[in-house]
Amino acid sequence: MAHRSVTKKAVAAVAGISALSMALAGCGGGSEAKMEGGKPVVTVMVQQASTQVEVSKQKWAQSLEAKCDCKIEWQTVLDTAWAQQKNASLTGGDVADLSIRAYHPEDATQYPLFENLADDMDSLPNVKAFFEEQPIAKKMVEIDGQINALPSSRGQAFHASGQHMLINKTWLDKLGLKAPTTWDELTNVLEAFKTQDPNGNGKADEIPMNVRALGTDALGGWWNMFLLINGTGVVTQFNAGPSANGIAVKDGKVYNWATSDQFKEVVKYYNELFGKGLIPKDALTKDFSKYQAELQSDGETALTGVIFGWDGTAFGALDSKLYKEYEAIPVPAAPGVSQDETVWDGSGDYNEYEDYHMSMKKDLPEATKTAALKIINTLYSQDYAIQQMYGSIPDYVTKDDDKTYTVSDKYYTETNNGKSPAINDRLAGWVPNDVTIKNAQDSDSVQLVDKVYAEQYSHYDQTKDMMPVYVRLNTEDSNTFSNNNAQIWNYAIPIISKWLLNGGIDEQWDNYVKTIDDYGMKQNVEMWQKAYDKAVK
Repeated sequence: MAHRSVTKKAVAAVAGISALSMALAGCGGGSEAKMEGGKPVVTVMVQQASTQVEVSKQKWAQSLEAKCDCKIEWQTVLDTAWAQQKNASLTGGDVADLSIRAYHPEDATQYPLFENLADDMDSLPNVKAFFEEQPIAKKMVEIDGQINALPSSRGQAFHASGQHMLINKTWLDKLGLKAPTTWDELTNVLEAFKTQDPNGNGKADEIPMNVRALGTDALGGWWNMFLLINGTGVVTQFNAGPSANGIAVKDGKVYNWATSDQFKEVVKYYNELFGKGLIPKDALTKDFSKYQAELQSDGETALTGVIFGWDGTAFGALDSKLYKEYEAIPVPAAPGVSQDETVWDGSGDYNEYEDYHMSMKKDLPEATKTAALKIINTLYSQDYAIQQMYGSIPDYVTKDDDKTYTVSDKYYTETNNGKSPAINDRLAGWVPNDVTIKNAQDSDSVQLVDKVYAEQYSHYDQTKDMMPVYVRLNTEDSNTFSNNNAQIWNYAIPIISKWLLNGGIDEQWDNYVKTIDDYGMKQNVEMWQKAYDKAVK
């Protein structure tokens, strides 16, 4: 992940907003289609990363015009700019004809700007096939029979949590240690990492365990230290959804893990690790760039023993020296918890699917609408899904047969140089289950680390013991949930931080539980139970 200065980000954001505003000024409604050379003009907005070649210059995108018999005006908005621009585009009613990775189904419920694509399925056979093969995708986006946004699927190869516990296998081997399976064993391993110079440089510079700083707007989240709670039997879903805000499910009953005895146990354990110097004292407030620099060090000598992360790329590029030193391990069991009771983060569906990858402006002129539907159907074809992810065929991808593709090394060379010829995970499309993509290093790498959790995944029910991705709050409850969380975490996170570093949780626990329930956590649980029951039962 590239990190630029605040100044550069601000410039990019302003530039992106300005570009979008100028482009949107010419794409308002009207009964007559905008034409060029006798063909309808379709505006297509794409939210992109700064490491991707502008979509209009990507070859697969250039070939779309022939498929739709239209002229496409591409609008690129950097993800850093879109966060600021989105609300303005909705409140102002200024949306492109087609928008890729921009608007969620809930946005369409609140702002009636978008076409109900459920009425257009006869023109979208590729989308229809997607929903037939993978019904969960349809359930993710359908609200009261309406489909105002289409989901994406990168394929089964990406059905994996984005959260993993990684340990330096080279250090374990050097010290003659085995991967820890309990919290007590983890403590012993971390103490050995601290005292026995496993990186061999003669310096006491090892960081036995490193954790990301706590956020301010949620207790959980990506690569968060509280993933350790899975070792108590509590299932997290930290890729997305309500789990980061304390919501969990057990046997179909929604509860709050942030006031559970298991959470209390995790906090006490971390307090021990901080007290022994096994986690840096400044970890809870450390800037991410500094944290990342500690993980990657000089690219030669590892400094960190254990983290929560995506995969070995947290430490360096694929196949780099440090990348190869790390392996994923199942989460160790808490005291009194058997291995059969441990679980792991259930974010697989969130990783494979996203619910906001294609939306169409409603009430388009007939010629524009016809062309726009052709674009959507083409993007959701097999070949175009692959090209959106990995670049054009045959420049970056070889189609070996009807169901097999091979990604070229050229794609990775350009991507590693910050010039990806594809929109990658921004795709508006889906990869069928029977398709194989060879040399797909990103999915291969995440599957390598995720497979170690197969046993722990089997210890819970994917519907009864976690929140399915298709469960959602209604607009009113969603607003209440957001407002409640602002109060809850503004109060709770500073207190939890003190407990982690200084202890004192037993004395303050009862007041903490009562306070966050009063601030809305009890109401949050009730709202999510209502939504769960409606969607699942």
